[in-house]
Amino acid sequence: MSVQLASFREALAELSQHKLRTLLTLLGMIFGVGAVIAMLNIGKGAEREALRMIETMGLNNLIVQGPELEQEELFEQRKQSAGLSMRDGEAVLATMDFVEAFAAQKSLETYSLFSQFGKSEAVATGVSPAYFRMSPFQLSAGRLIEAEDEQYFAQVAVLGESAAQQLFPGRSALGERIKVNQLWFSVVGVLDSPFVAGSEFEGVRLGAEQSQVFIPLSAAMQRFPDEPLAAEVTELKFQLVDGTDAKEAAWAIAHLLNRRHNNVKDFTMVVPAALMAQKMETQAIFNIVMSCVAGISLLVGGIGIMNIMLATVLERTSEIGLLRAVGATRRDIRSQYLVESFTIAILGGLLGILFGVLLSEAIALYAGWAVSWSLSGILLSFSVCAAIGLLFGVYPAIKASRLNPIDALQSD
Repeated sequence: MSVQLASFREALAELSQHKLRTLLTLLGMIFGVGAVIAMLNIGKGAEREALRMIETMGLNNLIVQGPELEQEELFEQRKQSAGLSMRDGEAVLATMDFVEAFAAQKSLETYSLFSQFGKSEAVATGVSPAYFRMSPFQLSAGRLIEAEDEQYFAQVAVLGESAAQQLFPGRSALGERIKVNQLWFSVVGVLDSPFVAGSEFEGVRLGAEQSQVFIPLSAAMQRFPDEPLAAEVTELKFQLVDGTDAKEAAWAIAHLLNRRHNNVKDFTMVVPAALMAQKMETQAIFNIVMSCVAGISLLVGGIGIMNIMLATVLERTSEIGLLRAVGATRRDIRSQYLVESFTIAILGGLLGILFGVLLSEAIALYAGWAVSWSLSGILLSFSVCAAIGLLFGVYPAIKASRLNPIDALQSD
């Protein structure tokens, strides 16, 4: 062990005599290891963020939405189809045995929303009680809309985080009253959204619940006048039985709805599971591309190690001859130069880890991407770096060990 430590100290001493040349040799390894670590950290973070985002939509859910259309196009559609309705949801639930529940949502034209403490530009939305069970929002205070509220057309409301702050700045919203258009509602709960408003996942907006006021669907349908040509509901959400193929279920539900709507394309379908698969596929391609770039950088670093070791052999030819003259074997010479190349790789790997950590944090700070630390990724990149250092140091070490001692001594 002491012999090995002495060899490493000698290697460090030798490398320190040519600091600039050693640093330039290290750069390839530093950038390669740093790129691998940053890529894996950001990729892992993106995967976890995608999983967190998909939870708000529900991996076992299918979402059917009514599109936003111009008045003329909407008028033409209404000649053949009344749009999404509660009966659509009931028909799917009764017909499809792989659907275990459904929830409905109705967006309201909100022209006035205020309390005695403030006002808000939030939008009022009517939802059935199952909506919250199928969309696992977190409560920061109070309760959600319940079946009893739906049954008795209760004028109660659950506020999104931003709406609560605007309507009740610096104070609790629970038990207070708000006025939505012409009606007063009692606040029974406040949501805590995990996303920034305006966030998107594969084109689907997240965080919109922050600036929404949720009321019972029955109250929204009975106590607010409908807009001309508006569908009964603006969104249906279906919960699938565990193990159901989401794509096949989406096809079956779309087929049934098309028949009910006279083949009028007045709805769109969002399949969270398919979005997740698409995200993972995109992430896999990104990881492969970045791994290739990082691998090329490590390969260039390995070539740099070989170059500096070959140059070292030429510079120290007479030293090699002297060592052989005093009894050093070819194995000793090979070991000496392999230790030096391995030391360069170890230094490059350690500095690369530091660079990768700093690069990950810089990218996360600048681009707002999620980062998740991967110990296995750090160990993998470091191991590959050390292996490349040894591999590209073999040829210079063998060349040094095969020098003729007499010729080497006379090289000066």
